[in-house]
Amino acid sequence: MLAARRVRARRAAPCRMPPADGRADRLVGRAVGRRRSRGRTALRCRRCDMRIVGRRDGGADRPRAAVHFARAQRVDVQIERHVPAIGLAEQRAFLLAHARAPRCLFVDDDVMLEPDLVARLVRALDEQRCGFVGSALHGLSYVDDVRTHQQAIEFWDGRVMPEVLTPGGDGWSRHHLHSAANLYHVQCRLCVPRDASRVYRVAWVGGCVLFDTAKLRAAGGFEFWRALPRHHCGEDVLAQLRVMARFGGCGLFPSGAYHAELATTVPEREVDAPFVLSHLIDEAAHARG
Repeated sequence: MLAARRVRARRAAPCRMPPADGRADRLVGRAVGRRRSRGRTALRCRRCDMRIVGRRDGGADRPRAAVHFARAQRVDVQIERHVPAIGLAEQRAFLLAHARAPRCLFVDDDVMLEPDLVARLVRALDEQRCGFVGSALHGLSYVDDVRTHQQAIEFWDGRVMPEVLTPGGDGWSRHHLHSAANLYHVQCRLCVPRDASRVYRVAWVGGCVLFDTAKLRAAGGFEFWRALPRHHCGEDVLAQLRVMARFGGCGLFPSGAYHAELATTVPEREVDAPFVLSHLIDEAAHARG
């Protein structure tokens, strides 16, 4: 994936998830203008049949240490040349077109993952049978910035169900939980072990999201890129909102993803996909039948 970008806590039973033995494609794209971040993406994975697909935008660079490391671990790594890139949504559509597994993980190239995270995401997705499960990023440079007013969380009781969220509407403020180190502080307070992971309601999850590949495609994937100018943001948010409206989506708690906190490569944010194409969310909800 390309660099992208509450309600009071309620007691919920832990998710009891079966062993993860399914396949997943990890889709990693390097952000335009970011030359040295690919090696920051952790490529280790436990108990998961993983294939990694990355994209590069031409130039003279070659796969670096992280790719060689993954191949040394007998991980299938596929680097696709993609020229010209026509914006973030089109780049994500390009990566999705290369997904072959029943699950696909879109992960930013400046994200570090705990070794067991992918297996936990797979177990949660298989248990919930929803459209996606995301692992929100911890920004540990904010560990001393405690924002109690942004730490509300609502766990799902039972199965994750479809939700229709629109920009600025009910539930939109959930995104504050994923700012700074808010989620990290909640995890420290609640002390939920990773082998008893829970899932919670989200507005969206940036940086690390595991999709059911068929459900992402059924909701339209990122094909809306043709309706956007080259410079835009929020394409990941719009795709998640469409999947959530039709199949449901959630966040994994505790998370196991950490942000390297590099400078953004998306400075032009005048065109925010979920705001300018909000009608596509309603269309996805109506397709649910």
